[in-house]
Amino acid sequence: MTMNLKRSSGILMPISSLPSQYGIGTLGEAAFRFADFLKSAGQTCWQLLPLGPTGYGDSPYSSFSAYAGNPYFIDLEFLCRDGLLEKGDIDGVDWGNDPRNVDYGKIYARRWEVLRKAFRAGWPRDRQAVLAFAEENGRWLPDYALFMALKQHFGMRPWTYWADKDIRTRHPESMARYQALLEDDMRFFTYLQFLFFRQWHTLREYAGSRGIRLIGDLPMYVAPDSADVWAEPENFLLDEQNLPREVSGVPPDRFSADGQLWGNPIYDWQRMREDGYSWWIRRIAGSKRLYDILRIDHFRGLESYWSVPYGAKTSKAGRWVKGPGMDFVRVIRDWFAGVPIIAEDLGLMTPEVGQLMAESGFPGMKVLAFAFGDGEASGYLPHNYGHNCVCYVGTHDNETIIQWRDTADRRDVAFARRDLGIHD
Repeated sequence: MTMNLKRSSGILMPISSLPSQYGIGTLGEAAFRFADFLKSAGQTCWQLLPLGPTGYGDSPYSSFSAYAGNPYFIDLEFLCRDGLLEKGDIDGVDWGNDPRNVDYGKIYARRWEVLRKAFRAGWPRDRQAVLAFAEENGRWLPDYALFMALKQHFGMRPWTYWADKDIRTRHPESMARYQALLEDDMRFFTYLQFLFFRQWHTLREYAGSRGIRLIGDLPMYVAPDSADVWAEPENFLLDEQNLPREVSGVPPDRFSADGQLWGNPIYDWQRMREDGYSWWIRRIAGSKRLYDILRIDHFRGLESYWSVPYGAKTSKAGRWVKGPGMDFVRVIRDWFAGVPIIAEDLGLMTPEVGQLMAESGFPGMKVLAFAFGDGEASGYLPHNYGHNCVCYVGTHDNETIIQWRDTADRRDVAFARRDLGIHD
């Protein structure tokens, strides 16, 4: 089976990188103008990075939720337009003055206070609409709202370090007590999701009207400190204290002598298989409502994944463990037959991974920035591409192509110019 995408082109642009005078890119006017730019440039795709709320380290690949949207992306000027804020609430605030970098410290220190003002102004007016939104998203939103309220209550510590053991293990009486105690905070975090998704769907509808398809990025793993692990620990390999028994990473290679230790909890694939991968079906269904095309990160982890004992200092202590393979892929294909999926197949490739890619029918990835250091035989050179793939000039892990041009070996740059026919 081959899952062909119509030949097209686009640009990878994270929401956070859009221009903004409020410290970080948002779902506001700049996002709509970027969709216009894509249209005028003859592009038809806009790829984004994960949209979830970020935790310590501010990485979009380490989120408090696999479902929630990042409140930092809620556009403040749109909130003023909607009567939830005054311009004086957002102008004159030091959101950070470097247009090339997000100052997450300043965003964290100031954004929440402004969003609280919007909540206090908007909750009475929007209450019924928010309750309907919460019911529609009842499978994940109540847990997320309580999780965030609890994190705030316990000083933003990871949930495995909350002082109350009963709420760590979701004891029913403790759950009821904290839901009553933190009711207003739960409403706040619920309202922020209402605002985020209202703005997101407006942007998505506009992008669609301009002929732009949105490509969403689906991380393979979820963060250990997330509502997903706290609410459904049975889906992960955890010990009696709900700490991971093993964590994710990749083995040492020529780029890293110690490998990479990502630290995400490993899935209990056996249990997931027994219930038909329902957790994944719900997760992908949630992403399907947001995007037109999905990119699954670290797809090779479905064939075999690198599993490292919890507490190890580096990933050298890890081992390869067989993943769910085609058993999982078939379920996803059956459930989401009409959803175009791109498989991120970078990293250590083996014949087994190649076979999984071929059987899945999903297009893989080629990265042009990797093409010019290995001569004519490089599989990343355009004339060596197969028919079912997606070419990236670079991904979020690469420097920009301009930076590459200025820092790479001069011979590689000269090779690139010759191969690509660049003469100026």
